[in-house]
Amino acid sequence: MFQENPIFSRLVAERGDVPAQVRGDAERIHHDLAQAMRWAPAPHMSTPRNLPALGAPPNTL
Repeated sequence: MFQENPIFSRLVAERGDVPAQVRGDAERIHHDLAQAMRWAPAPHMSTPRNLPALGAPPNTL
């Protein structure tokens, strides 16, 4: 499918297969994050509804 690229082959030989390492790290992080999200508690909406919206001027009589 792909032709051999001598520049890429030389870089892989010198520096390692960086794209493969990045993909592996991204998959590991994705897996870890998915586990953390499964165990995270659901957000708790404890703010009372009768509080004014942020930035709203206070009611004055």
